[in-house]
Amino acid sequence: ETVGALSVSDLGIYRDPYKKILFDTKFISSVPYVNSVEDKLWEDSSEHWEQIEKQLQPYADTATALIIEPIVQGAGGMQIYSQDFLKRLRNWTKKNNIHLIADEIMTGLGRTGKMLACEYAGILPDFLCLGKGLTAGWMPFSAVLIPENMYQLFYDDYAAGKSFLHSHTFSGNVMGAAIALEVLNIIQEKDFLTEVNRTGKIMMNAMMDIAESTGKLKNVRGIGAIVAADLIVQNPKQRAGFAVYQKATELGALLRPLGNTIYWLPPLNVSAETLEELKEITEQAVTSVSF
Repeated sequence: ETVGALSVSDLGIYRDPYKKILFDTKFISSVPYVNSVEDKLWEDSSEHWEQIEKQLQPYADTATALIIEPIVQGAGGMQIYSQDFLKRLRNWTKKNNIHLIADEIMTGLGRTGKMLACEYAGILPDFLCLGKGLTAGWMPFSAVLIPENMYQLFYDDYAAGKSFLHSHTFSGNVMGAAIALEVLNIIQEKDFLTEVNRTGKIMMNAMMDIAESTGKLKNVRGIGAIVAADLIVQNPKQRAGFAVYQKATELGALLRPLGNTIYWLPPLNVSAETLEELKEITEQAVTSVSF
């Protein structure tokens, strides 16, 4: 459960100490990243797809699954990629009878401006992983959604030995399930997605203002209630992001960096006043740090 999950992560800081025990996995390169849905690659990634399909084709007859974070790669630096690329991936996996596993732990439940990020490409994965937003941070809870035909593979009399017995200690947590149901009710009742997209525009404009006023940010990008930017550093090994984080914490905002990428991922019901305060603290932190 854990070595397998780590094997499909491509972040060296997590992987490298355990290389000797990880499974052999392949990763797609040359992903068509965008800054927003306005980018031309958002609608048409054909210039990238030919190269990517060449990477995939050697595994068409042997791979059982392809795992993705739809639309936004979180720990990879809040990188946003083309919905057309995601659509092409889904078509390729269907054509070659390969399962598509969508990790919507971070992107799902409204974070990207849609209930699920997969909706941007109009696709349905074979497995869908949910968590985090499922309980709005009140307690740890996650779920894997599967289609009926997959469920039936494990449904039989006990004696048949087909049960899927892998789980963690808190599987089926009743309180977690109750909170998750209430979160889903609130999202449906409050026209939440409209509000998320309105919040996202405020966040994007605020980060662009900081980039312009400080001259220290580049590649400002965002979708839904996610916005990120890269610090302009002369030495890539310099931990400028950590220095900005330390200063922001002093000023009252937990601005957790991803290397030299700073980002905002606030609660989906964050107030305009809080966002304005976050903008001021971020701007002050970026300005006060030398890099």
